[in-house]
Amino acid sequence: MPPERSQSVRSAPAGVTLAGVAATRSSLSAQQSVPRAPGLGASSRVAVNLAGPVRPGRRTKLLVKHLVRGDIALIDHLDIDRVSAEELIAAGAVAVINCSASSSGTYPNLGPQLLVEAGVALVDLCDDALFDAVSDGDPLTIRFERAGGEPIVAEVARRGTVLAQGELLDLERVLAETDARRREIGEALERFAHNTIEHMREERELLAGRIPLPRFQTDFRDRSTLVVVRGVGHQHDLRALRPFIRDLRPVIVAVDGGADALLEEGLKPSMIVGDMDSAGEQALRCGAELVVHSYPDGRAPGRHRLEEMGLAFKLVPAPGTSQDIAMLIAAEKGARLIVSVGSQFNLVEFLDRNRKGMSSTFLTRLRIGEILVDAKGVSRLYQPRPGLTPLLVVVAAGLIAMIAVIGLTPALRDVAELLWLKLQALLAGG
Repeated sequence: MPPERSQSVRSAPAGVTLAGVAATRSSLSAQQSVPRAPGLGASSRVAVNLAGPVRPGRRTKLLVKHLVRGDIALIDHLDIDRVSAEELIAAGAVAVINCSASSSGTYPNLGPQLLVEAGVALVDLCDDALFDAVSDGDPLTIRFERAGGEPIVAEVARRGTVLAQGELLDLERVLAETDARRREIGEALERFAHNTIEHMREERELLAGRIPLPRFQTDFRDRSTLVVVRGVGHQHDLRALRPFIRDLRPVIVAVDGGADALLEEGLKPSMIVGDMDSAGEQALRCGAELVVHSYPDGRAPGRHRLEEMGLAFKLVPAPGTSQDIAMLIAAEKGARLIVSVGSQFNLVEFLDRNRKGMSSTFLTRLRIGEILVDAKGVSRLYQPRPGLTPLLVVVAAGLIAMIAVIGLTPALRDVAELLWLKLQALLAGG
């Protein structure tokens, strides 16, 4: 048996290496640094201790806002999707403890692979009892021992007391399970098709355009519109669209957490649509028109938060997702072009979200039709207009060159002095 080694890790940074994943869009930079868990790919026997403060949160998209580098994230997220994994990596989590199956086997979701490839220790527990056993900021230690070919049992301890045991997912196992799920993709497609048909039967008002919309202050008529969703590559897309935004001044509609992404890029939304659970207070108070997406029966959890903040809002009861409603509002109010930022645009991304509501998103795109385009297509095809700055630079360069030529040529210098004297005489005579 190879000699046993012991390593202790807190938050030593290292570079991220993300393998290519089929038909998906890349948004993480290879220069980004995150903590790594050593020994996950080694064949020798390695004992590893990972230590850090725990940050519990059952909703991953809200938890990532409070994570700092070196934290241990405690989540309850069935089938971790790519967007959530990228945000956990970007936040610098040294480990992720999941009280649900990170991959249930229904579809080859990309989240676990991204986390493990980035060196983040991923531990699956059998239940959520750990949420009751720890408090925010408690120091936890994750102990596991890597032995090639054997399942890795991880212990979660606090000050020497073991609180839970689970299985650490290593890269070899994650890749094997992902490949197995890809061979069974037909079943996932069948479920998606079934959900789509059910949506057409139950929520035909969304497709038929019979959703009552209030009068909005935001004017969409004959204007381009950006619909920004917290999703794959939204930061990169916003940066690539800067020339388009500068030249055309489009209406910018944020969907929930997309409002915070806009503010981070120095942009202000004209409208925020959603249930308002993941938009920050600064975004809600930025002056944008607020539209609460409620259930068809009138229930609107987000309205209570806005009422407590004393903010005015409009209510839109409708089926589907909030990004569906944002796109439908723009289309119904006369937008000339709708540019989608961060939303799903291929089959892998639709299935990776693993939500029944994704069928409504698919059908909404069919209804909107040709005025809907992806941000990547716009950034590649749009030719920016020359701004005032390049023109001023060219004029300044020409003046400097002319002054230099006159100064170095005696004949031209004499002519310039003569013209200057005549100009002074004219001004004095006037």
